[in-house]
Amino acid sequence: MAYFENINRITYEGHTSTNPLAFKYYNPEEKVAGKTMEEILRFGVAYWHTFTMDGSDPFGSGNMIRSWDKFKGMDLAKARVEAGFEFFEKLNVPFFCFHDVDIAPEGADLRESYRNLDEIVAMIKDYMQTSKTKLLWNTANMFSHPRFVHGAATAVNADVFAYSAAKVKKGLEVAKELGAENYVFWGGREGYETLLNTNMKLELDNLGRFFHMAVDYAKEIGYDGQFLIEPKPKEPSKHQYDFDVATGLAFLQSYDLQDYFKFNIEANHATLAGHTFEHELHYARINGMLGSVDANQGDTLLGWDTDEFPTDLYATTLAMYEILKNGGLGRGGLNFDAKVRRGSFEQEDLFHAHIAGMDSFAVGLKVAQKLIDDNVLDGFIETRYDSYNHGIGKEIVEGKTNFQELEEYALQLGEIQNTSGRAERLRATINQYLLSVTFA
Repeated sequence: MAYFENINRITYEGHTSTNPLAFKYYNPEEKVAGKTMEEILRFGVAYWHTFTMDGSDPFGSGNMIRSWDKFKGMDLAKARVEAGFEFFEKLNVPFFCFHDVDIAPEGADLRESYRNLDEIVAMIKDYMQTSKTKLLWNTANMFSHPRFVHGAATAVNADVFAYSAAKVKKGLEVAKELGAENYVFWGGREGYETLLNTNMKLELDNLGRFFHMAVDYAKEIGYDGQFLIEPKPKEPSKHQYDFDVATGLAFLQSYDLQDYFKFNIEANHATLAGHTFEHELHYARINGMLGSVDANQGDTLLGWDTDEFPTDLYATTLAMYEILKNGGLGRGGLNFDAKVRRGSFEQEDLFHAHIAGMDSFAVGLKVAQKLIDDNVLDGFIETRYDSYNHGIGKEIVEGKTNFQELEEYALQLGEIQNTSGRAERLRATINQYLLSVTFA
């Protein structure tokens, strides 16, 4: 059956179009620096927010109108697969992502959960045979069920650790079966509330052990997808072990895991960590750890993960600047880990939201590439740090000096002259580029 029968395939109509069900800036076939937009942006649909989210919040019950919700249990799971691939085709996206419990309900025990998952995975695999949409990544939900109240790989209960390992083992098998480009470790409750009852060293050691077991099992079954860690602060533990990219990288280096993992960076999580989206992308990029992106945005007035669809063109421009400087996302992509607002409860709103996000990143891509082509930021930065290209600065960079020599040099200095950072001028320049591309 058709679930979006009144929606035709979404096509590019250009920025003058008044059709709300058309792309204004995202043209999948348009080439930017020799590659098509579709190749660079690698958009993905988040199964959980798009097909399972019901609109409930702490103050109200679910209100989303979804034609597949008339079904229950495994029938509902199958209907969501049907609706999902219809949605993917009409939106013309190359990827989708899911947690295990998004696609199949948990059973009375782990064996039944496996059976449910196997049935739906077989159905998805059949659909993928004739669909262009592939699996960007999958992951295991180890945060919703009460068994994970104290974490998963960092749980105080060894039985929970074992249960979590079984779920990830199954998840890696599913990833191989469906050809997932990546596997994500989404540590929703890997943290603690208070040190008064926490053995932090044991929890971190166990998390390191868990990841090494995953690496070993992936090798054993021949799964060669990229492993990704998704940093997240305050979600929901007060102290998350994967607070931001810097914290996550320190953990990986401490447990000799840096060669096996990269980061899946979410814009809203960057906000909650007190960073900008581009900061997290940049830190990952300069350390060779930028793997994939959850494309959304948060509300700075709210201290929670609001998971809004990205429409801030300034943010998408700076994000794409980092991604392009990274040489792209490799096996990663731009997954819309975003949900429509509770007031946007009609099925058609799912298309409006994704169109807005895809157009926003298309604009960001074109502006970022033009900034790179014109050497706007790199040129300014190179000039700003020119003192390290010659004289004492060059000796510092090349490790050819020491404190005694630097002191002797400093004693001969007169008044030190600094130059302006010109942040306002650079922001104005980015605005100029944004406007020139948007209205071209």
